[in-house]
This record gives sequence, structure tokens and C-alpha cells, in this order.
Amino acid sequence: MKFVAQALGLSEPAARKLEDRNILREAVIKHPFFADIIEAYNLEKKFGAYEEGTLIAKTNNSLEVIRGYPKIRRALVLYPTLKKHFKGEVAIEEKMNGYNVRIVKMGSNLYAVTRRGFICPYTTEKARLVFEMDFFRDNPHLMLCCEAVGDESPFVPKDIYGSGVHFYVFDIRVKKTNEPLGVREKEKVAEEYGFRLAPILEFADVKRAHEAVIEAVEKLGRQGREGVVIKDVSMKRPPVKYTTSQSNCSDLSYAFRYFNEYARDFMISRIVREAFQSFEFKESEEEFRQRCLRLGESILRPMVESIRDVKEKGRVAEKSKLRFYNLEVFELFKEHLRRMGVDARFSEPAEDNGSYIVFMERYMMSTTDKISNLLKGGFW
Repeated sequence: MKFVAQALGLSEPAARKLEDRNILREAVIKHPFFADIIEAYNLEKKFGAYEEGTLIAKTNNSLEVIRGYPKIRRALVLYPTLKKHFKGEVAIEEKMNGYNVRIVKMGSNLYAVTRRGFICPYTTEKARLVFEMDFFRDNPHLMLCCEAVGDESPFVPKDIYGSGVHFYVFDIRVKKTNEPLGVREKEKVAEEYGFRLAPILEFADVKRAHEAVIEAVEKLGRQGREGVVIKDVSMKRPPVKYTTSQSNCSDLSYAFRYFNEYARDFMISRIVREAFQSFEFKESEEEFRQRCLRLGESILRPMVESIRDVKEKGRVAEKSKLRFYNLEVFELFKEHLRRMGVDARFSEPAEDNGSYIVFMERYMMSTTDKISNLLKGGFW
């Protein structure tokens, strides 16, 4: 704990208090796969200037503070919000639908840090296969903020991005301060080192940015994609996000599939987004009717599917296909999920051209138990 106090500029008793209050949590599993890291903790909540998900690590030769990724605020009505928030030119960037990771070099190896500040073995293995070390040797103070997407994601599997797990860089930031590179500087670095960037759809003056965003969102929605992030090109002002109707409904569908775990948290915000988007887009009566049908189906259909699953199979589970290149990483990942409180079952690994395919079932016990009780005559 002494190293945490030193890294954050605290006294040791103050650092201990953070641990006692469950704000600090152990963030890495001790194993040779994480050979550079002696100890690591994350911040479960925002603390002072440090964001939730900040990682504090003691490595073989240094102390590392990997700042948590800042929360991005959401626009509900585009025109007044963008005009009020931004000045001059903005970049309209696709918001990829995956999970947020920061790729950093600590010691001799690369590590993937999740949004909550844990070092994920599965994602770390993929990152080491994808990213060369030259960028990190040239820029040891920087981190790559990426969206990990694809159909082999353990957290947000989506087949629209193709097979496997792919990393799209959306920000490049200073590890210790979170200061971002400007959008055009990020593009230049990505070209130099061969990174995939989250697509920048358009640069626009803020006076017409809302029109450009509406056009982009309507097109992305038809493709089943998530939405956009609007960024000040200098990154001096915080970004703003805006999602498609299809993404809102997809979120609702997921939440109501496992309604006793997630529905309350997801429902109101997504329905409110739909209402304001419908109003601002000036929909025809038919377009509005289609939105209503889409919204209703995203709520009711997944709940009925879950009821059927409990009746016929005895449980509700989320299924994912994963690929490992080292079976030790598979064992590490199982332990990682256990520490996260995730109840999951795995198939036996099956060899596939030098890798191993594993199918994971994450049991949703709260929804399963609730449906089972109701089907047996219980009360709501």
C-alpha cells in the first residue's frame, strides 16, 4: 500500500482508508503472464482528480499511474447542445460498439486495462498479438485508448465488425495526466504506426455539425452501428456522444433479456433518448410508428425469450465464443471473471489452427431465479 500512497501523493493511513472503504481494489492476478507487475490496484470510484478506473501499479522498475478514461457526456438535443458546448471545427467520429480498454507498456510488455481499471488477461493476450512495441518505446508516457470489438469479445460480442477481436484507437493520451492528443495529431500518429482508428466520418464547423450528426446517425443506424462521438479537433473541450435509435433499442433488448439484472438501469435513459431523437428528427407519422414498434419489440421480445429459456432449459445465460492462444491465459481469464463476481461456465477448449476455441455461458442468476419463482406461482 506504500506504493499507492506514494503514487497518489497520500499518507499511508489515507491509502489504507481507501482500501477499507472498497475504493481501492486489487487489479491484477499474480502470474508470469503479468511478469512486470509486482502489485496493482484500481480506483473503484472517482477520488479527487483521479477518475474511476485509474490503475496504480508497482512494476519491477517503476511506479505507474494509468488514469481512468473520462466519462463522456451525452447530448439529447443536438442543435443547442453542440452550439453551446463547442466553438469552431469539430470531428464527428464513429462510436464503436465494444468495450473500452487502455493499452499501455509496463516494464517489457504490453497490458490491456479495462474501463474499470483491471488488467484483463484475455484482452492483454490479444493486444500483444496486434500492437508492435515501437510506438510505446518511442512514447513511453502515452497510452492508446481503444474500443475492442468483434464476435469473439467476452463482454460485447458483435459480428458487424468481423471475426475475432479488433482494436480501434479513438484517443491517444498521456498516462499520468490524461491529456489527449488533438484529433489531427492522433491521425498522424496512427498513420505512422499503422493503428486502426475509430472512423472519423467528417470534420464540420459547429454551425452545421448538428445536421452532419443527424445524417451520420441515420446512416449508421441503418447499418446497426452504435452512434457518434463529437470532438473538438484540439481536444481542449470534452467530447460529446450521441447514439442511434437502433443502438438504444439493442441496449434495451439486452437489458430486458436479463431484466432482473439490468432493466431498471437501462430503461428510462434509453426511452428518453428515443423521445428526444424522434422530436428533433421531425419524423413523419410512419417513421414515428416504426420507432414505436422497434422500441416495444426491444422490450417485450427478449423478456419472452428469457421466460421460454427458464421453462425449457432451466436458466437464462449469455453465450460468447472466445479464442485463446495459450491455455494458461484461459485459466487466468476464468480467475479474472471469478474475481469480478461473474458466474460463468466454459466448454472444453477445442484446437483451431494454433489457437483454442472456448464457448462461455454467463449465467444470469437473478433473472433466472425471478422467472422460475413466478412460473411456480410466486408474486412480483
